Amino acid sequence: MKKVVLAYSGGLDTSCAVKWLKDQGFEVVCFVADLGQGLGKGEDLDLIEERALVAGASKVYIKDLQEEFIQDFILPALKANAIYEGKYLLATALGRPLIAKYLVQIAHKEKASAVAHGCTGKGNDQVRFEVTAAILDPKLEIVAPVREWEFKSREEEIEYAKMNNIPIDVTKKKVYSIDRNLWGVSIEAGILEDLEQEPPEDAYIMTKGPTHVSTYPRYIEIYFEKGVPKKIDGKVYKLGALIGELNEIGGNHGVGRSDIVENRLVGIKSREIYEAPAGTILYTAHKELESLVLDRELAHFKEIASLKYSELVYYGLWYSPLKEALDAFVDSTQKNVTGSVRLKLSKGSCVAVGRKSSHSLYKKELSTYGKEDKFNQKLAEGFIKIWGMPYKKQ
Repeated sequence: MKKVVLAYSGGLDTSCAVKWLKDQGFEVVCFVADLGQGLGKGEDLDLIEERALVAGASKVYIKDLQEEFIQDFILPALKANAIYEGKYLLATALGRPLIAKYLVQIAHKEKASAVAHGCTGKGNDQVRFEVTAAILDPKLEIVAPVREWEFKSREEEIEYAKMNNIPIDVTKKKVYSIDRNLWGVSIEAGILEDLEQEPPEDAYIMTKGPTHVSTYPRYIEIYFEKGVPKKIDGKVYKLGALIGELNEIGGNHGVGRSDIVENRLVGIKSREIYEAPAGTILYTAHKELESLVLDRELAHFKEIASLKYSELVYYGLWYSPLKEALDAFVDSTQKNVTGSVRLKLSKGSCVAVGRKSSHSLYKKELSTYGKEDKFNQKLAEGFIKIWGMPYKKQ
C-alpha cells in the first residue's frame, strides 16, 4: 500500500480528503502545522487530531511551528512591508511554504512516496504547496484530491462527510472556507461570492464589527529595534506574545479587516475577506518609522522591492533566488529602523499620530515656517532652474 502525507487542517476539504485517499488505496498520514491558529478562540488542535483519526488517518503529526513561522516568515515579510495588491497581508501565503517544508520532511521520515493537500484547482495554495515540495524534493508524487474527485460543490462534500460520519464544522448555510494562523485569517466562499453583498458579521473571527467596538479611541506606542517590534507602550514582549496582544487590542477596535477582489495567480479574480489586526498595526507603524529614517531614494526603491516581494510570496516562490536576494536587500535597509510610533485605533481605523527616532532624518529647523527657520530659500531659484533645464523649450 502506498503511503501519502496529507497537509491536514481539520476543515471540510482535508477531512473529506482523508477518506477519499484511503478509498484510492493510500495509507494516509496527516500533518497538522500549529501556526498559532489554536490561540485564544482559535482551533482546538486535539479535536483536529481526533477528527483526522475518525476520518481514517493511520497517524497524525502535530508540530508547533509558531516560533519558526514568526522568525523566518512573518518578520521578513514585515520588514519588507509585504502587502499584496495594497490590502492582503499574506497570512495564509506565508504559512504555506513552511507547511510544505515539513510535509516533505515527514514524507522522508515515513518513507512515503507522495504528499497531498486539500487545495482546489483554481486556488493559489496548490501552487505554493507544490512548487515548494518540488524545490525540496522533486521525486515526491503530488496528490490533489480536490482537483480529481467527483464532488462539484462544497454542499456535495458536506453530504459525503455526513454519509461517512466525518465530523465537520461547516453547514450548508455557512459554507465559508477559512484559514487561520497567528498573522491573520483568510475567508472565502458562500455569500462572499456575491460581489454586491456586504460580508455578514458571522464571517469574521478576530475582529469586532462597528456596532460592537468602543466609541473611545485607543492610543498605543510600538517600539522597533532594527525593524523588529520589541515593545508596546514601553513594555517588552517576545514577538509571538506581542503579535497576540496586538491581535486582541486591534480586534477589539475593529482594526484589520479588508474586503478585496484580488487577482489570483491562476488568472481569475476572487473575492476574499481578511482579518489581520496585529499585522495591520505593525505594518502601519513600521512603514511610518521607515518614512522617518530612510532617505528618499532608498524609501522609493524599497516601495518597488516591497511590491515584488509581496508577489513572490503570493505566487509561492518563497524559496526562489530572487526572494533570497530581496531578503538581503531588505535586511540592509533596517539598520536605522529603530524608534517608536504612536498609533490611534478607532472604529476600524489605524492611524499614526506620532513618530520618534534617534536616526530621524526630519529636521524641524529646515521644515518649519516659524521664526526658527534655517532653510536658505534663496537657493531654491537656482535649484529649480537646473532641475527644469532639460524640459525648457529652447
